[in-house]
Amino acid sequence: MPGRTRRLTTLAAAFAAISALATGCTGQSGAATSDDPNKEVTLNFWHGWVEPREVKAIQGSIDRFQKAHPNIKVKVIGNMTDEKVNQALRAGGAKAPDVVSSFSTDSVGKFCASGAFADLTPFLAKAGIDKTKVFPKTLLDYTQFKGNQCTLPLLNDAYGLVYNKTAFTAAGITEPPKTWSEFVKDAKLLTKERGDSYEQLGLMPTFHGYETTPMRLAAQWSPTYFDAEGKSNLAKDPAFAKMLTAQKDLVATLGGYDKLEKFRTTFGDEWSAEHPFNKGLVAMQIDGEWRADMAKNAGVGFEIATAPLPVPDDQKDDYGKGYLSGTIMGIASGSAKQNAAWELVKYMTTDTDAVVAFANDIHNVPSTLAAMDSPKLQVSPQFKTFIDIAKHAKSNTTPAQPDGGTYQLTFADFAYGVEKGAVGDLQAGLAKTAQQIDTDIAKAE
Repeated sequence: MPGRTRRLTTLAAAFAAISALATGCTGQSGAATSDDPNKEVTLNFWHGWVEPREVKAIQGSIDRFQKAHPNIKVKVIGNMTDEKVNQALRAGGAKAPDVVSSFSTDSVGKFCASGAFADLTPFLAKAGIDKTKVFPKTLLDYTQFKGNQCTLPLLNDAYGLVYNKTAFTAAGITEPPKTWSEFVKDAKLLTKERGDSYEQLGLMPTFHGYETTPMRLAAQWSPTYFDAEGKSNLAKDPAFAKMLTAQKDLVATLGGYDKLEKFRTTFGDEWSAEHPFNKGLVAMQIDGEWRADMAKNAGVGFEIATAPLPVPDDQKDDYGKGYLSGTIMGIASGSAKQNAAWELVKYMTTDTDAVVAFANDIHNVPSTLAAMDSPKLQVSPQFKTFIDIAKHAKSNTTPAQPDGGTYQLTFADFAYGVEKGAVGDLQAGLAKTAQQIDTDIAKAE
């Protein structure tokens, strides 16, 4: 969504900020939990939303919370990056945030390992909340690190396929592709070349193409990023080599890296009406649950449909899975108002009506099992696809690590080289990349 993009180009700055936080945070989880949440108190709540509709939605959640908890006032500050949060937590004081909502799920490892955020396990236990019955397993995976549940999910992003059904019909395609071979075939059928460019491209397959990242594609192969000893598994798990090979072959099938990248540079902003999907320049888009709604609002002149991303041909039974991510919410470990802060976090992340109302307002997948099944949830056929992906037992995410998401940047940099033909020996390159990841994590621990 406009305020929630997780493009890798922005992640490097976020990870640098969290790394600085690790050396400057002195608060400890559970260090200040004696405050009385029933007394008059004001909480500082920082979040990253900036788009007007989303800012209005988050304020709506806060208003409902304050109506239920009139003794707790919430001072809301938006457009807060991880870097700004980092600086405030290091400085401390009355103006520092008590509660933080971040889009950087990849930073959870740092948030937890550094002690920046309090472990929420004691709060959950005191409230009698069994997190395994409230949240999908994958969401719990990306909100904790080594048993430290220092954040909880606040809404959810699922990634699938958004496609131009009108273009499908014109090409004689009657249903979305379920396997990778069908995906390649359909992408080729939907591609109309025009000289050294395209009138219509079936899919922009390069890793700089908006939401098309190595991690989101790899999810369809159900990879294991780290072994039991915590070492990078890039060279050992064949899923990574298979995904990179399949993607590189698709790039070649659709015209080659140089031609595709030249076409990609003509695309408009990801969050504007000039998005190439809206303009009919690409027929299929790897994207999140928000894309269909945004395209409708842009007034496209074709029918929009959604489906899960295809799976490898040898994993047909797993069709329906996808990559999951989302927004996280935590309590600053240096806050002297942690019990009151927990009331806000508990309400926004576990109260079914609160989660559903927020999800409806910003068109995101809810983050609790009950909210996903709530009759109050507004579910269009296009949106239901992403609800189903979020519920799928084989949907997966990238695991938290103490270096934040640096390991993902390292993997992505390698993938960029593979797709443009700069890597001669794929297996050797994966082994070298894995070694670099292990080195970086060892330094972060």
